[in-house]
Amino acid sequence: MSQRNIYLQTLTVADALERGRTALERDRLVAAVTIQTHEAAGRVTAAPVYARVSSPPYHSAAMDGYAVRAEETFGAREETPLKLTPGRTCFPINTGQPLPDETNAVIKIEDIIQLPGGEIEIDAAAYPWMHVRRIGEDIVATELLLPQNHLLSPYDIGALLTAGVWELETWEEIRMTFIPTGDEVLDFTTRPTPAPGQVIESNSQIFCALARQWGAQPRRVSPVADDPDKLRAAVIAGLESDAHVVVVGAGSSAGSKDFTRRVFDELGQVLAHGLAISPGKPTLLAVARGKLLIGAPGFPGSAIVCFEEILAPLVAWLGRRQPPQRPRKTVRLSRKTPSRLGIEEILRLAVGTCGAQAIATPFGRGAGLLSTLIRAQALARIPAAGEGIEQGAEMEAELLVPESSLERVLLHVGSHDNTLDLLTNEMMGLTEPYRLVSTNVGSLGGLTALKNDAAMISGCHLFDPQTQDFNFPFLQRYLPDLAVTVVNLAIRHQGFIVAPGNPKGISSLADLARADVSFVNRQRGAGTRILLDHHLRQAGIAPQQIRGYQREEHTHMAVAVNVLSGASDCGLGILSAARALGLDFVPLAPERYDLVIPDSLLNDPRILTLLELLRTEAFQKKIQDLGGYETCLTGQIMTAGQGLGRE
Repeated sequence: MSQRNIYLQTLTVADALERGRTALERDRLVAAVTIQTHEAAGRVTAAPVYARVSSPPYHSAAMDGYAVRAEETFGAREETPLKLTPGRTCFPINTGQPLPDETNAVIKIEDIIQLPGGEIEIDAAAYPWMHVRRIGEDIVATELLLPQNHLLSPYDIGALLTAGVWELETWEEIRMTFIPTGDEVLDFTTRPTPAPGQVIESNSQIFCALARQWGAQPRRVSPVADDPDKLRAAVIAGLESDAHVVVVGAGSSAGSKDFTRRVFDELGQVLAHGLAISPGKPTLLAVARGKLLIGAPGFPGSAIVCFEEILAPLVAWLGRRQPPQRPRKTVRLSRKTPSRLGIEEILRLAVGTCGAQAIATPFGRGAGLLSTLIRAQALARIPAAGEGIEQGAEMEAELLVPESSLERVLLHVGSHDNTLDLLTNEMMGLTEPYRLVSTNVGSLGGLTALKNDAAMISGCHLFDPQTQDFNFPFLQRYLPDLAVTVVNLAIRHQGFIVAPGNPKGISSLADLARADVSFVNRQRGAGTRILLDHHLRQAGIAPQQIRGYQREEHTHMAVAVNVLSGASDCGLGILSAARALGLDFVPLAPERYDLVIPDSLLNDPRILTLLELLRTEAFQKKIQDLGGYETCLTGQIMTAGQGLGRE
């Protein structure tokens, strides 16, 4: 059995960066190169740049008109206008043309009167250098134009060429090689379909896209199997190439098949293995042959932290650039978020504005949850010295989107439904788009978010057996002091999601208690879970009789994926989720899925747009096309006791 690695000492990000900067000889590793000026935008100067010629290189007209000697116009007044003769005491001139000898001013064409005999007349004197761009007014030959270590902008290129600088010294772009590893990793270039235990390699492309944003040149090699000899050969090839930095993707953790540390130890010096940050702890930092080696974790969330917290600052330092910085904004946290003492934790946040306040709701914190970064508007940090953030606390967030876009975010917290994805896409397709961002915490979790002013809308489908009504009994119980409006999104069909052909022959609740049937449940507080528990009580089936009752997922699609992969034989969910993955469906009961909206927000443009969209025939048709939905109530305001509204 392969020996496991051990994190002997975890370092803070700051300490790891300092070790990296100390171990690398930047001046030897990164060279200065001479490049053509017109190709230099985005590069960093390696030496000061001096102007070769002045701009403008001669006295030139700043206006169309007539060039004159200013002293010869003194005395011109409205009551005593002065006549000038073209070619003798005045000279026609266009903007940018050099001034004729002995002239030192330009009179605008608008300020002259053309006389019949060809002469012109002025009724105000000119002053020296009026409407004239003097030689060197902008740039003077030999003056310092740009200092060393200056990031060249498009405007700089124009100034350099104007000053006669045709080429200049810049630092090399940092060249980086990424080596994906893992027996389970499939090369995305082959467009594979993963089998159980396999994943499509994508971290390299996150790396490459980020590297280009940093002004670096990335390259990616084909995935390398979990074999120390093959990994060693790939790392050596990277070190022998022109790359300044070699990154190994995955294999940096403490598992028996994580060989990256061993290889780095053999080829160079390990500076850090394990960071006091989550996600991102398995990050590995080393030097070999004067070059930087990075071992990036395999989980995407951890890999991104490695790239952005360790790699980006070191690449910026090597290239003499400023590290990337995100805009920051103070947000209010919608719920209490605990954290492990001694570890800095990075939260991914859904952020939207309600009035002047920016509300932030944390997404799931798993290192493998790449989708949360797709949906997030911001990141925030819980310091290592803290044990979490209290609900309602304000914290500084790093924005992943422009701050102005937060006003166009419609923050939904509540139960998951596939129609929300449809709604998200439709709202982004509007002429004035809005982004619906959902955090799936179940129906009761959504009501709690509304109570805490942490959401604008909440999807809810809570069934009350006593009244045979949906949602209103729970609103009275959980939101007695909050005025809300309940708008129907759809009536949907809940049932058992089963494998194609229903091989276990599941047809009723009684089948869930069979020993050969495994079940996947929804989380506590989810309306689907409440619906299941109601029907189990009616059928006299105890939860402990069901194998898998304690196994929880947070969305209908996650339940369906469990069935598709064979991890479970069935789960309770909606027909559209089963249909989306080609699974079979055994109906159990229809239910009403509503959107709960605080009355204080009913005139918000985002809410008005949402309601208008719900009431269109085109959108309702798209809901129906998903399968398993009825739209007879869609867009209507619900009242207590209405039930399914079919009577």
